[in-house]
Amino acid sequence: MKIALLFAGQGAQYSGMGKDLYDHYPEAKMIFDMAGEDIKNWCFEGTKEILRQTEITQPCIYTVTMAAYKVFMKEFQALKQAQNFSDCKDPVEIEALSGFSLGEYAALTAGDSIRDFKTGLEIVKKRGQWMSEAGKGGMVAAMGHRADILRCVEISRENDVLEGVNFNSPTQTVVAGDREALIRFMETAKDLGHIKTVMLSVGNAFHSPLMNPVVEKLRVLLIDSKLNEPSMPIYSNVTTEDIRKTIGEDDFSEYGGLEKLANLMADQVKSPVYWEEVVNNLKAAGIEAMIEIGPGKTLSGLVKKIDHEMITMHVEDALSLQKTMETLKELSCQEGI
Repeated sequence: MKIALLFAGQGAQYSGMGKDLYDHYPEAKMIFDMAGEDIKNWCFEGTKEILRQTEITQPCIYTVTMAAYKVFMKEFQALKQAQNFSDCKDPVEIEALSGFSLGEYAALTAGDSIRDFKTGLEIVKKRGQWMSEAGKGGMVAAMGHRADILRCVEISRENDVLEGVNFNSPTQTVVAGDREALIRFMETAKDLGHIKTVMLSVGNAFHSPLMNPVVEKLRVLLIDSKLNEPSMPIYSNVTTEDIRKTIGEDDFSEYGGLEKLANLMADQVKSPVYWEEVVNNLKAAGIEAMIEIGPGKTLSGLVKKIDHEMITMHVEDALSLQKTMETLKELSCQEGI
């Protein structure tokens, strides 16, 4: 049974996230202890206002996600070992990784491209800081058909920045840009009558041209971090395909491939997230189930909107981990799955 791991992005945060993992699993405790007291306190006790600050949110979510990943992988390896001595018809195999925006850094860490948690944490801290410092503009979630939403964007842009930036599902697109343009967009959508809009509680226009000041600093940081070739397929938010296919596996034998990966991830901060296409491409590659790793179930919900038949699970605490492992055991040991 082919599964993909999906890693949570910004917006999934909540006070208390990761505490249950920290209390029950030494692998999670090790990750949080490496992250430091500030991150532990923000994750376990931080208010909604504190956790919405980009420079805090990003390292916190990355830490919780990697703690959940470490715990999941220990349980997953035990399941794999048990299957080697059983009559399971279709043993589970992790065939691909992906993450939503920030979550792509967790995917790169899980896929051995970022060499360890501490390196990834330093990258994410800087990314969050620089994105926060670029803080102008905002984001609006729009519910309706993508073509209608993009047509509304064109009508509303005028001389400001306004772009569709997160293509989450067939009926949900996030728009980012200058505040005045976003207000015009919401008014136009209301006049058209078939697009619902909600202003998001962020102070930044992520994945839009307003993030351009971050790109070069992030590119230099990623090159200095000495990224490795991914050890397995990681589906890019920007290209929607396996990063190794995008860059070319032969290129990774030379420095140029790693520089291309750094460029791709630096450009990601100002480029749209094509999540619907990522999920569809994972399914086309034979993925039969998707497991969301990290706080919340946002990505699982989006997957169901894209393909209601796709099997989804999630891991964010002891209970969800237990349920996920039970489901994997049941599915992998049934004929015809």
